[in-house]
Amino acid sequence: MTIEARLQAPIAPALLEIQDPIREKLDRVPDEMWRIVKADAPIIAAANAHLRGMKGKMFRPTVLLLASELGGESGDRATCFAAVAELVHLASVVHDDSVDHSNTRRGQPTINAMFSHQIAVIMGDYLYSKALAELVRLGDLEPLRAFTAASNDMTLGEMRQLASYDALSFSEGDYFQLIRAKTASLIGAACEVGALCGAPEFRGSMRTYGVKLGMAFQVADDLLDYTEVESVTGKPSGSDLREHKVTLPLIAALPRMTAPQRQVVDRLFADPAPSDAHIADVVSIATECGGIDAARAAGHQFALEAEEALAEVSESPARQALADALAYVLDRRS
Repeated sequence: MTIEARLQAPIAPALLEIQDPIREKLDRVPDEMWRIVKADAPIIAAANAHLRGMKGKMFRPTVLLLASELGGESGDRATCFAAVAELVHLASVVHDDSVDHSNTRRGQPTINAMFSHQIAVIMGDYLYSKALAELVRLGDLEPLRAFTAASNDMTLGEMRQLASYDALSFSEGDYFQLIRAKTASLIGAACEVGALCGAPEFRGSMRTYGVKLGMAFQVADDLLDYTEVESVTGKPSGSDLREHKVTLPLIAALPRMTAPQRQVVDRLFADPAPSDAHIADVVSIATECGGIDAARAAGHQFALEAEEALAEVSESPARQALADALAYVLDRRS
């Protein structure tokens, strides 16, 4: 079934359904994560306990473990690598929340809100270092190379974003470069490492699939900020605009705006604390000027490119789940 057929289905596949082929291994990933980062230091133990209570959807471990099953049953090492993938992601989340001064994530206090910004920075560093130490312990150079390259891309992407002083001059090219670095690089690495565990002949195809999947994932995530309410996203609707972040729906709409519409946007970005009504006005303008439709089209195109890469992989339940993941990221509801 193609991505178009999946998107036309009444209900997009739920993540729990996609995870069915690797449920047993996925359920072991959290224990592996906390084994890796366990420490006697009380402050680290307290931060770990808080993070453990903020369990995410485990999307990166999911695609890594599915990729590891493409050649048949893979060994336990895939579960360790899946834990590393989630730890690298978690480290980036802790750092991002500190940089953005975010107080909540999915309805829970962030590390910087619960403790301090200083502790959040050190905790993010700790998670990164323990993840890399686990890769060294496993003694496999290729996964180490893939994850460290992704970590480097993520860091450079964050630095480029911080160095962008004029948010509204951010182009589509700038945006795609940013999300490739900050999101798609790690999902691509996860898929590549998964293939290395059980189907190395698909290493290149799975890396391409993962990068394109990651691009679609981030575009869809940025769309949610314009189209969904807090109960779905776990964060206030319009929070990117509140924080003066420019994402694809606004970027694509800007060239189509009238002068009065552009003035509304400019005023929002000049206001350090824009009101809910002002944010709603900009969301309406972005929608009216085609930004939402353009972003949806871009996400769909990335999903098609991911599907093309997946076409090189032999049929199996794991491959089917990876194909379903494309529809899931474009229409996330569960």
